[in-house]
This record gives sequence, C-alpha cells and structure tokens, in this order.
Amino acid sequence: MLKIHHILFPIDFSERCCSAVPFVESMASRNRAMITLLGVAQPFYYAAMGDPGRAVVIDTEELLRDLQAKVDSSLTAGFAGHCVERVAKLGDPPQVITEFAHTHGVDLIMMPTHGYGPFRSLLLGSVAAKVLQDAECPVWTAAHLGEPPCRDHIACRKILCAVDGTSKSVSLMKWAGEFSKDIGATLRLVHVIPGMEGVPSRQMDREFEEEMRKKAWQTIERLQESAGIRMPMCVVIGNVAETVRDEARRHEADLVVIGRGTLEGTFGRLRTHSYGIIRQSPCPVLSV
Repeated sequence: MLKIHHILFPIDFSERCCSAVPFVESMASRNRAMITLLGVAQPFYYAAMGDPGRAVVIDTEELLRDLQAKVDSSLTAGFAGHCVERVAKLGDPPQVITEFAHTHGVDLIMMPTHGYGPFRSLLLGSVAAKVLQDAECPVWTAAHLGEPPCRDHIACRKILCAVDGTSKSVSLMKWAGEFSKDIGATLRLVHVIPGMEGVPSRQMDREFEEEMRKKAWQTIERLQESAGIRMPMCVVIGNVAETVRDEARRHEADLVVIGRGTLEGTFGRLRTHSYGIIRQSPCPVLSV
C-alpha cells in the first residue's frame, strides 16, 4: 500500500466542505501527512453589451487573486499544527483536481460528494464522479457530511471492505488490510451476490441460495489466501448498494472501502455499483 504522505482537499467553501475538515484533519494526523487545500474556479464568459454575438471573458487575474485570498483565509483553525499548502487555480474543476494530484505526488484525495458554494459544486455525477473515474490515487468521499451520525465515524475504528469475486479484489484486500493495520482499525469483508435481482421469489429456494453462498464463500477465501490475509467476512444475496449499506450499519462501520474501475465486465461486479454504494453508505467511502 502506498503510504499517505500527501492529502489533497479540494474546497468550495460550502457548509458540506467545512464538515469534511475533521475527517481530513484526522486522516492527516494518523499519517503525519501534509495537506493541500485546492480552490478551483472556472472562468466564464458573457455577451458584450450591444453585441450578443461577441463573448467577453471576465478578468481571470482578478478572479484568481480573489480565489487565492479566499483559500488563504479559509479553514485556518481546522488545520492548526499541520503542514498546509493553499493553492488556487482556474480551469475545469475535475481536470484541475486530477492533474494536480497526478503531478504533485498526492496519495489521497478527500472530497464531499456535494457542495453548494459559489464556485463549481462537488456533485456526485459531475465533479466527484469525474475525479473518481480519472484519479490515479485513492479517493475518499462522503454523502452525508454534516449529519450528526456521520461525525461519529471520524475516529475510524471499524472498516468494512466490499469485494467482488474477481482477481482485482486481491490488491484491494491487501490495501485495506495494510490501511486498517496502519490506523489501528478492525477490518471485515463483505461480498454481495447480486445475480438474484429480478428473479421471482418462487424460483429462489433455500437450497439454491445456500449453494450460491457456498461457492461465493469459497471464491472469497481463495482470494484472501492470494492476498495473504484472513479477515472476518459475510456473504449476502441482494442489491449491492443497499446490502453494503445495511452491512455497514449492522457492523457499525466507520469507513467502507471499495474498488474503483471502469464500468466494464460481467454484470454484477462491484465496480458497476460504486456510485450507488457511495450515495447510500451511512459512513464515508474510500475508493481504491
């Protein structure tokens, strides 16, 4: 696992963004990592008065100065005692975020899935989704920041790692195993069998369900052996995002770790359900 020495925290000055500060601070403290606060504004154009066909760009230098001043004055108390760099850039937010991460040795991006600030919103399906798709490093997201239960997860004592039945889960298990060990958290695996969605209940007898679970259990055990780990696990049949959410609640998880990749391959693989897991998870999600 790549050690977390540098955390990138894109900020849009919204309340939801501010609610992520304790999580970023806690992650940085555990890993003794530096933090980069990145503010991004997208220049816009307007039609010239009297000439609707001529577009005029706003003063980008002034916009950048204003943005830098706001980044410099924001969240000063929340990161006291940490090594913090404050950066302002203009451009397309997801592109700026991912390019900055690629070129500045960022080990982890931490961002809420929604924001309502004056600059580009961090909405799952737009900025956050694009970052999840393009970033080369792990991405931490949370859909319920600001709600009281979510803040209970800052300590991160229990981690639930959702795995599929493919070989890609081996590296995910290794990452989750080392990460949980590094921060002193317990780790549990969950595997969801989604193949029965849409099948009439009369066709689903108990014997067939047990056979499905048995085969899946054996598959995950082999993957654990390949990963060189042995962790508690549960195998459940159901809707992937809903079942991961329910298991996270049942085991009082403080963080859900999932694999991240393209939406290709056999139907039912975990990666096709990543966005749903992030939206429904009762705790933050770390996508590796």
